[in-house]
Amino acid sequence: MFGIYFGKYLEEKGVITEDQYIEILEELTLARLRLGTMAVLKGIMSEAQADEVNQLQKLQDRRFGDIAIEKGYLTDEQVGVLLKLQGDQYLLCIQVLTDRNLLSLEQIQKHIQAYKREGQFSALELDALKSGDLDRIIPIFTREASIPPVMRDYMALMARNVVRFISGDLRLEPAQRINDYRSDYMAAQVMNGEFKLLVGIAGDRSAFLRAASIFGQERFTEINEDSLDSMCEFINCSNGLYASRMSEDDVELELSPPEMYKREVRLWTDGPMYLIPMYISDRRLDLVICLESKWHLTSEV
Repeated sequence: MFGIYFGKYLEEKGVITEDQYIEILEELTLARLRLGTMAVLKGIMSEAQADEVNQLQKLQDRRFGDIAIEKGYLTDEQVGVLLKLQGDQYLLCIQVLTDRNLLSLEQIQKHIQAYKREGQFSALELDALKSGDLDRIIPIFTREASIPPVMRDYMALMARNVVRFISGDLRLEPAQRINDYRSDYMAAQVMNGEFKLLVGIAGDRSAFLRAASIFGQERFTEINEDSLDSMCEFINCSNGLYASRMSEDDVELELSPPEMYKREVRLWTDGPMYLIPMYISDRRLDLVICLESKWHLTSEV
């Protein structure tokens, strides 16, 4: 994932072009195959087994390798080999930049130091970005002090699910507290129980359609009931995982039916509301979360 973040920094600084950044994204994405895909290609799992584990991930907030080991489809050693095959994302980024003659090693190191300084990253945070470990990367972008713990946990789960079920080329931007959000459309769902949470997904049209198409395993070209329904299902799946995990701590949450809004959506509140920009193939998808019951959501018919 380091190349996704560092590459964007280089593009914004004019060191590389937008087209070059997109090409880098494509090369990094191809290089980092999913564990299930690699296991099937290596002949150590069948497609049916990989599909089964993928479906179980929709019910359990767990890594592919952990589930595959538990099911007896892979051994610890095999998972270790597959993880190594995925490659060191930091070194892979360096390799892509140098192979394409975009930057020398000396130039790369200078830009990395500038990126660390301008992003106000600690040494540990920069190391987390280099590691490609999503669980270490997410806290960097949810460090806004006012974010309640339940919302911070939810943001992390949603980011993991975007990578698991939609796209591995996820790039996050820092979560920000807002009071008012407007969009041309939105897929949303409310959870009720010991606390109340509203979750909505909107954003760039192309990002929304790409996410809906991948999750729904069907090509969508318009923002309509079908594409909105696919993203409602994604939210419902993620919220089901979240509610299940919270129940382990004796926190009961009940999911309301997902809602789709097709025109002129406005969401505002005096309570805690956060926007988390999530970029897929460099196109922005917005995750909006409201806590408690002070929000108002309206939409044109």
